[in-house]
Order: sequence, then C-alpha cells, then structure tokens
Amino acid sequence: MYKNFLLFSLFIVATTSLNAQCAMCKAAVEANLKDGGSAGAGLNEGILYLMAMPYIAMFLFATFYYLQKRKKQTL
Repeated sequence: MYKNFLLFSLFIVATTSLNAQCAMCKAAVEANLKDGGSAGAGLNEGILYLMAMPYIAMFLFATFYYLQKRKKQTL
C-alpha cells in the first residue's frame, strides 16, 4: 500500500514540471492574436472543456457508487 502511494506521489511530482504543447498551435494562436483575432480565447475554452470532462465523469461515478453502497446498507 505504501509503495503504491509513494509511486503515485512520485509520478505526480515528476509530471507537474512538463510544459509540452503543440508548437504549431501556439504559433497560429500568437499570429492570430497579433492580427486582432480571438482564436486564443476559443482555444482556452476548448482546453477547459476537455479538462473538465474527466472530473465530471469521476464525480458522477463516485456519486452513483455512494448511492448504491448506501442503498445496500439500508436493505
């Protein structure tokens, strides 16, 4: 158990410093912003949308699991 926690913690710490991004996307957005476009705002909204979906799915799964466990305990 402790070994898994340590491995998971090490993985989280090791991946937080990564700053990988698509160079073409970054260049296209920077050029669009210099010309007065708003592609950067749309790109950021898309990233937030994609980032939120796994958290929403996990929340729904946890809620469903909790409700099922509570239902079993009352029976």
